[in-house]
Amino acid sequence: MIRPMDRFPPPLEGITVVAVEQAVSAPFATRQLADLGARVVKVERIDGGDFARGYDTAAGGLASHFVWCNRGKESVALDLKDPRGLDVVRRLVAEADVFVQNLAQGAAARLGLDAATLCAGHPRLIAVDISGYGAGGPYAHKRAYDMLVQCEAGLVSVTGTPEQPVKAGIPAADVAAAMYAFSGVLAALVRRGTTGRGGPVEVSMLEALAEWMGHPLHHAMHGGAAPARTGLAHAVIAPYDAYPTADGGRVLLSVQNDREWRRLAEQVLEKPELGTDPAFATNAARVANRERTDALVAKALGALGADEALTLLEDEGIACARLRDLHEVAEHPQLAARERWREVGTPAGPLRALLPPITLPGGAGPRMGDVPALGQHTDALLRAVGMTDDEIAALRRDGVVA
Repeated sequence: MIRPMDRFPPPLEGITVVAVEQAVSAPFATRQLADLGARVVKVERIDGGDFARGYDTAAGGLASHFVWCNRGKESVALDLKDPRGLDVVRRLVAEADVFVQNLAQGAAARLGLDAATLCAGHPRLIAVDISGYGAGGPYAHKRAYDMLVQCEAGLVSVTGTPEQPVKAGIPAADVAAAMYAFSGVLAALVRRGTTGRGGPVEVSMLEALAEWMGHPLHHAMHGGAAPARTGLAHAVIAPYDAYPTADGGRVLLSVQNDREWRRLAEQVLEKPELGTDPAFATNAARVANRERTDALVAKALGALGADEALTLLEDEGIACARLRDLHEVAEHPQLAARERWREVGTPAGPLRALLPPITLPGGAGPRMGDVPALGQHTDALLRAVGMTDDEIAALRRDGVVA
């Protein structure tokens, strides 16, 4: 029986992950594993490392993408075009539980680091190939960056305004692939626990994001038309939009059923007759009369300050939210009250970072380790695979490691 005060080690303690990774999809997946206690060895290029290190300098001089995706890892910088550098990776993999790569399609196979090859030689290894479009098919070798895949998966087509489609403001395709790779590794570890065997895991950005497109995709396939682009408004529910308030704020509210509409009409709009008016009484009617519906709500909220409007809506049980910018999110009272912020070490000093959203009561908490400098752990890892100081010096002299 588990008692409330029982303490457990991190769930992935003892698991070693080797990752030949770059950008967002693989690094974000392996960061989840590191947070849960896995040891993650990040293999980087000697000439600048993971190219995400150079995306920007916004995080205290470091790249914000890199800081976000790479805490808690050990960095080894190797030239994989040199057989000696590739041999180091193979030695690391021989002792690993999980291998993850998201190199350009075909590059891992040319190096002998594709999932099929590695799993054939290491039956307990779980090897993850993350690609843009998958190993086969006409798009297999097509370049795949996040915004390109957002376009191919149809996300851009349903995001934006009637006049202008827009991309998502986050790397949605990368994140989708990362989270399926993460869950795929966890599932494979469970399977290995019962069968003793690992095996390949394949994830493509297109297929991951296409799965996330489920609602609009099914709407179009089975209903005949894709949901319209409606800006902040919901395509098939009304009222469900952001409305300006008297003090310059914006408040988003959502009416999910006709009972809530009647309550909104009576208590907020102060027009109880709208609750039974055929032009507004049902969601279908409100969507058909969206402009009139929105005008009624906008008029009522426009006479109130944002705090006043939110309090009124909350009191009446109407779902609502404040439209926040990122600085406001960083100071969000709910995140502060739940103590979701921590500091992580980086080459530029400590930086704030959110706790991962998986909370495991009774555990030791997530391991939010430091963000590594390029090649920071190279020497230690080379020694760990049995290399002598003279061998390491030779590799460094020849530019095989950095």
